[in-house]
Amino acid sequence: MKLAFIVDPLASFNLKKDTTYAMMVEAAARGHTLYAFQQDDLAWHKHQVSAHAAELQLTGSTPDWFHLQPATTIVLSDFDAVIMRKDPPFDMEYIYSTYLLELAERGGARIFNRPQAIRDYNEKMAIARFAEFTAPSLVTRKLDWLQDFIDSHTDVILKPLDGMGGASIFRVGATDPNRNVILETLTAHGQRTIMAQRYIPAISAGDKRVLVIGGEPVPYCLARIPKAGETRGNLAAGGTGVAQALNARERQIAEALGPQLIAAGLLLVGLDVIGDYLTEVNVTSPTCFQEITTQTGCNVAAIFMNSLEKIIK
Repeated sequence: MKLAFIVDPLASFNLKKDTTYAMMVEAAARGHTLYAFQQDDLAWHKHQVSAHAAELQLTGSTPDWFHLQPATTIVLSDFDAVIMRKDPPFDMEYIYSTYLLELAERGGARIFNRPQAIRDYNEKMAIARFAEFTAPSLVTRKLDWLQDFIDSHTDVILKPLDGMGGASIFRVGATDPNRNVILETLTAHGQRTIMAQRYIPAISAGDKRVLVIGGEPVPYCLARIPKAGETRGNLAAGGTGVAQALNARERQIAEALGPQLIAAGLLLVGLDVIGDYLTEVNVTSPTCFQEITTQTGCNVAAIFMNSLEKIIK
């Protein structure tokens, strides 16, 4: 197959952790031809969506782990699959890219994850589609509603709807002297919508990243365990990743959501589960392939490529 990856700059990859790199290695081992381009290489011209894309060879060595052929303009429908792996921020440029990719789909391109689904499934808000699995939550920008929520639940997590890697996440108690300024800052004095969730003490055992590929759960998750004195388990916030077999609750959530996710065109999803509760649905560029594979021997990239090949063929 001829596979194109929409990526951040290749030189920025951390090869020991990067999930896109793991996908590329597995694809190359199967004899697929790889191409890479960035978000700003996309264009709509003469009624077609194309990209200034370069064929990519993996060298198998570091630090010069890749070699790019000279880039050429290629219509996206000429690829067997286009894999969207651009990291957030999910800003207007990201949205414009999904518009272009959706036009490419109309021209016959196969995009994973589907651009409309990426737009529709805000990674924080998407849990509202599956409310039976969520902790008490509130999404609003009204300060009085947020204050009432904190008073009612006494221990609350506050987070923006467009954050990643644990950025700007606050734990606020009913008696916290900083609660007003935190709310004012996060909401920009009531001008920005945020999410409040009841604090889940089970975070001490880890914020579990449960991968769903092709509508099916990967049998292992990555428990991202907060460092001492920290509420957030995110690896970017200093959490430690420990691979574990899915427990009954995690499997229940993943199996319940899987058919809906794949039906929406979401080939790869990273569910965040704390204790018994679904807290996020990650669809832009879910990670943790390499950590799970290294610790368990379960080749997650192979599971992904098997699912992609099944859909494409």
